[in-house]
Amino acid sequence: QVQLVESGGGLVQPGGSLRLSCAASGSIFSLYTMCWYRQAPGKQRELVARIISDDSTYYADSLQGRFTVSRDNAKNTVYLQMNSLKPEDTAIYYCKATGALNTYWGQGTQVAVSS
Repeated sequence: QVQLVESGGGLVQPGGSLRLSCAASGSIFSLYTMCWYRQAPGKQRELVARIISDDSTYYADSLQGRFTVSRDNAKNTVYLQMNSLKPEDTAIYYCKATGALNTYWGQGTQVAVSS
């Protein structure tokens, strides 16, 4: 069983930055594919970024290079650095871990971008 705990969300003005963290329990974190999703009110959950075990990354086209995903296997933590935030980035951000047999979700952290 893997537990994921997200943190770092909050209220930020347009153009600002936030760094989300997702801390995972378990001893094989380095083998997991880690993803960040988000869900805005009234919308479906969407994939934001993904980082796999060899540190290869994927980003949603809509982000236009504003977000960066990274991982620290020594700390069992994955990060999402979000820059140049826009009001449309407002959502609950979720962390997901995918292993060989199971998928795990965190509880989410709220990000609100507003002036």
